[in-house]
Amino acid sequence: MFLKKIPLLLQVLVAIALGVACSCFFPTWLSRTFLTFNSLFGNFLSFIIPLLILALVAPGIAELGSGAGKLLGVTVLIAYGSTVLSGFLSYGTGRMLFPSMIGGVSLAVPDSGNSLDLSPYFLIEMPVILDIMSALILAFILGVGLSMVKESRLLDIMKEFRTVIMKVITGIIIPFLPLFIFGIFLKSALEGNIMLILLSFLKVIVLIFAISVVVLVLQFCVAGAVSGKNPFKALWTMLPSYLTALGTQSSAATIPVTLDRTKKNGVSSAVADFVVPLCATIHMSGSCLKITGCALAISMMCGMPYDPDMYVGFIMMLGITMVAAPGVPGGAIMAALGLLSSMLGFDEQMQGLMMA
Repeated sequence: MFLKKIPLLLQVLVAIALGVACSCFFPTWLSRTFLTFNSLFGNFLSFIIPLLILALVAPGIAELGSGAGKLLGVTVLIAYGSTVLSGFLSYGTGRMLFPSMIGGVSLAVPDSGNSLDLSPYFLIEMPVILDIMSALILAFILGVGLSMVKESRLLDIMKEFRTVIMKVITGIIIPFLPLFIFGIFLKSALEGNIMLILLSFLKVIVLIFAISVVVLVLQFCVAGAVSGKNPFKALWTMLPSYLTALGTQSSAATIPVTLDRTKKNGVSSAVADFVVPLCATIHMSGSCLKITGCALAISMMCGMPYDPDMYVGFIMMLGITMVAAPGVPGGAIMAALGLLSSMLGFDEQMQGLMMA
């Protein structure tokens, strides 16, 4: 109960710090205990991802079509374009700057020089019901189909299924995530090179934050040019919304504050009441930017390919999949895990680093 009162961000930071610190004195048997948990949690994560995609993407797309009309089409087009452009900006900037920032840092396990036995005590296989690509295709088919059917019982079932999966996220994945991250950094520290890795991650996060600020200023400058208003004054008016989003880590939870501040910027109630709740679930430019940047950094550190052909498809799909991001902390990265695995080849440890 005590942990529920601690913000998830703080829990993750403490888990990273403890993982590094405990590597200095943990005996091998205790380290293997935590790595056994990581093995089980990683397998469960692989099992739940296809179900998560199906439960979140299908009803998300179906609900998007429920308010059909010209305004909806224009809003969706602008939101998707903005989301994808943010991802491309992050990728392009990362390709230019990450190599010099990351240097020779590698997340690969050393071939020699480590005599510790870091294998888990036992393994439990958890075969997936659907592979990730099948889940994505089925989710898109169901979502588009259900958006054309009125009062569908299947849509009600999918919404209930989404509720169940969100309970799994909030009741199992999120609470145990700090422990999983603790195990990842414990293992990385035992294998060496951890301080260089942490320093590189810090540089990446700072750069991604800077790109986010640039994107926000550009978006508000465009809006200011169209509306004839001062973009920086409008940005200042929206500050309480940003602080609420930072504290809750949820776009959905921030909707009431965003709605109030948007109207204070002079946007009509009719437009604000329609656009703000809709774009809280479909305009995920910030999430696309951050996920793309972090994925690129981890790909570089792991010696994996990161050519444009691979990332263009990933970003385009990510812009669609972000519609599935639920209103819970970490919802965007949860919805993106399937793409990270199927399109970029991320394993459980790399997915854990992405969530961290």
